[in-house]
This record gives sequence, structure tokens and C-alpha cells, in this order.
Amino acid sequence: MTTLIQTKPLCAIGLMSGTSLDGIDIAVLTTNGEIVSKFGPAATVPYNRKLREKVRSTLGGVGDTSGAEALVTEAHIVAVRTFLTEHGLNAPEIDLIGLHGHTILHRPLIGKTWQIGDGKRLAQELSIDVVADFRGADVEGGGEGAPLAPIFHQSLAHALEHPLCVLNIGGVANVTWINRKEMVAFDTGPGSALIDDWMLQHTGQEMDARGMLAATGQIDEMAVKELLSDPYFSRSAPKSLDRNHFSERAATLLAKRTPADGVATLTTFTARAVRLALQEFPKAPRQFLVCGGGRKNDTLMQTLHMELSTQVKSVESVGWRGDAMEAQLMAFLAVRSRYRLPLSFPTTTGVASPTTGGRLFRAAPNTNEAAGRRT
Repeated sequence: MTTLIQTKPLCAIGLMSGTSLDGIDIAVLTTNGEIVSKFGPAATVPYNRKLREKVRSTLGGVGDTSGAEALVTEAHIVAVRTFLTEHGLNAPEIDLIGLHGHTILHRPLIGKTWQIGDGKRLAQELSIDVVADFRGADVEGGGEGAPLAPIFHQSLAHALEHPLCVLNIGGVANVTWINRKEMVAFDTGPGSALIDDWMLQHTGQEMDARGMLAATGQIDEMAVKELLSDPYFSRSAPKSLDRNHFSERAATLLAKRTPADGVATLTTFTARAVRLALQEFPKAPRQFLVCGGGRKNDTLMQTLHMELSTQVKSVESVGWRGDAMEAQLMAFLAVRSRYRLPLSFPTTTGVASPTTGGRLFRAAPNTNEAAGRRT
């Protein structure tokens, strides 16, 4: 972990809208970029149907991306204003906002990652400095641009028994293996995106709540084997995925399956992709701590336990707030960015050297900062 010269703790709001398309996570924390000195309130503001479908229509970087960005930005502005009011907070109390934006394209092998959300407008509307574009510098430096959570996971886990893994199951699943100062991180494969997309298409439901439908289905083992033959799984870590990487192949393989059998197969595929990750770790982890929406899928959690043959627990078991962690991450990274501390590392994204990132948008920008500048 980076050793800091005395730095002032800052109060930051983190904003995260993940690839699962569920909404905006908001969280407050106070940190110097290494240790969190105080965790504040957190909330989730669901996307309305219009916004969700608008963003969905731009996945892959197609369609009306400008219109989608305007809607996403407005949703973030409203969400933060409401959050401040509900929790009795005022803008002057907040030093910084970390805006992730919504990823609509992530293809680091060709040097592209795209998150929509207007940091400049957010800063000016809310009268709070904003850090955005957290992934760009890493990709420019030859990294995958993801995952960015490892340095935050390392901070949270400093007092726990090591080695351990933090598994985040959002739309895409990513893992951080931690052994004190050592970290290895990468995307393991699909998270909830394949499951959610299948459910929406075949049942009209936005998710498989608690994995109840998957629990009734029959697993298509040949389809799982075929999906696990994707070249992604033969690549060495660090590596990362676009949300829709497996979508076309999965749809073809499962075209004749019932809704229950399809979702059971995709749930098993997600868990076995995590099992493949074990070969990338220098030493077997003592436990997996699971965050992200996938931890609420009972069937997925049970399947992970069977596949991994070790303890698999939600992060709440060690006192972390699973629903808030990704937003807390963005607040943490915003402060690190402000102090020019590394956000990514060779063993977490494949970047050549520890790399800071983010663009700073001032609440009252001067000429040089009006378009945002790398912090």
C-alpha cells in the first residue's frame, strides 16, 4: 500500500452506476486516500424505465449516446441533491465528488473505454468539485482500465486474515486477491448481466430474485463447457471484459432452453468462471467475501460455495456495507486522484507502472480547468 505524506482527510461523495443497469449508488466517506476515517450515509436511486432503456440502447457505444449522457447526468444531479437534503448535508461540507459514469463500452485491447456522465456539468450544478474519467489514464498507459477496486479492498481488509479474495458480482464479476501488500485483480467473467438480460428477454423480469428460477432449472453442461472455452479464460491476468462479451454466444447456445434451464446454466457458468480464477492466485485464499448485487442471489452463492470449496460469505459478515461499496470506492478514488496517488497497478490492470487517474472539474472552473484536467 502506498505510504502517504501527511494528507488531510477529505469528505467525498462517490457515485456509481454499474453495468447491471439498476441505478445510481451514492455514498459518503472521509478519507486521506489510504485509510477511511469515517463512513457516512449511503443510498441507491433506481433508474426509471425510460433511463434504463435509453442507456441499454447505447451499450456498445452505439445509438444516441449524447442523449443518454444528458439523461444520466441529470439523474445524477437530482440524486445528489435529494441525497444531501434527506441526510441534512450541505454542499460546502463536501470536498469532492467521484463520478464513475455509466460504462457503455469497454474494449481495452483496442484502447477504448467509455463512461457517459458529464463531470463538468455535475460540478457546476452542484457547486462541488468533481473527479471523473477514472479509467482513461490507465488504458492510455497500456492497462485494462479495470478493475479499479483493489486498492480500496486492500484498505478495507487490512485487519482481516490473509490471503483473501473480494469478489464483486455486478454486471461483470471481478476479484481482488489480497495478501497484505500483494494484490492480484481481474475480471473473472460474467456477473449478473447475462442472468439479468436472460430474465428480461424470457420472463419480463429484470432479475432472477434470490436465484429462485435458477434453482428449478436443469443445467446444460455442454453449454457451460462451450462458454468456458472462450479465449478470454486462457488469457493471463490482469484482464477485463465488456459487459456484453458473452451475450451473443450464450444466446445461441441456449436458444432452445426454457427460461429456468437457461438461467440455471448461466448461473453455473458465472460460478465456474470464478473457479477458473483460482489458478491465477499465488496462494489459495482463506475465504471469498462477496459484494455487488450477485451476493443476493442465493442460488449463485450456493453454487460458488460448491465450486470454490472454501468459505464464501457476503461482505456484511465482516461489517462492510455491500450495497454501498462501489459508491464508497468512487469517493475513495476521488480523494486518491486529488492527491495524485495511484489508482491502478501492474498486478491489477496490467498498466506499466502504478498510475493515478481521473479528471478534475472545478465547481467554479477557471479557463485552464473548464474542460477538465487530469489530477
